[in-house]
Amino acid sequence: MNAPFHDPDLAAGRRVLEIEAAGLSAMASSLDGSFAAAVLLLSRATGRVVVSGMGKSGHVARKVAATFASTGTPAQFVHPGEASHGDLGMIVAGDAVLAISNSGETSELSDLVAHTRRFALPLISISGRAGSTLARAADVSLVLPDVPEACPHGLAPTTSTTLQLALGDALAVALLERRGFTAADFRVFHPGGKLGVQLQRVRDLMHAGEAVPIGAPEMRMDAALVLMTAKRLGCLGVVSENRLVGIITDGDLRRAMDAGTADLLSRPAAAVMTQHPLTIGPDALAAEALRIMNERSITTLFVVDAAGAPVGLLHVHDLLRAGVA
Repeated sequence: MNAPFHDPDLAAGRRVLEIEAAGLSAMASSLDGSFAAAVLLLSRATGRVVVSGMGKSGHVARKVAATFASTGTPAQFVHPGEASHGDLGMIVAGDAVLAISNSGETSELSDLVAHTRRFALPLISISGRAGSTLARAADVSLVLPDVPEACPHGLAPTTSTTLQLALGDALAVALLERRGFTAADFRVFHPGGKLGVQLQRVRDLMHAGEAVPIGAPEMRMDAALVLMTAKRLGCLGVVSENRLVGIITDGDLRRAMDAGTADLLSRPAAAVMTQHPLTIGPDALAAEALRIMNERSITTLFVVDAAGAPVGLLHVHDLLRAGVA
């Protein structure tokens, strides 16, 4: 039974989301050449992108740094308070700095900003005021649109932090696309968890070598059945001149028996097989193999190389064991 809800609570929740959504829309419309300049400046950094902020902006900065790092842009978060007590040594030649402050007047950032000016390090700011101290000091200033906070008193950072976070995501994704960062690259930085599983390649999960049931078109069906039973994968690949030309599945056998084929066991595999079976390449994502299996209601998928030669076989149970399905 659903718990009772209070109508004003629901209205408040919707109002917050609508205010923040309107803020995001306004920011998307206001993006200009400064954003492109920021992406270019960050892409030229030979070291790390150092992201910093204080308070709520600091929490956002940590997440932005993590997003950069996981999408191919080396990055780290430096706390502005700690920077003033030795951590400025983490920020060296080749680095670029992204400083986040809604007011643009956060005093804790002053030493970090001075450090970038002293050593000619690129500085990009995200702030809520174009004329703020931080915005004027930056090489590139990204200014959030003047939109209301979702807090009814206009005090708690709500819309502003949502915009900061979204702008950080926009920078990270623009850098990802500029660098040509691929799903294969993504897997290198995400080997664990559900995401790492989804990014596994077919070659990581497929059966290969002697485990793959393969026969010639002229193989008699009695021998084909013995081979299918021994390999225990529910199918047989039919190969001619080193190319996969057909597949025999449990379904093909049932259809042949339903048709009353009296000489089924003495017939050649070519007479029973399904021609032009679905296949997948070894470098495809395992998630793509699962999508094909689900869409076509099949449980096995032969893996072939560029020349059409079978190099493996993937069963839906392999995907289930790996956690892909």
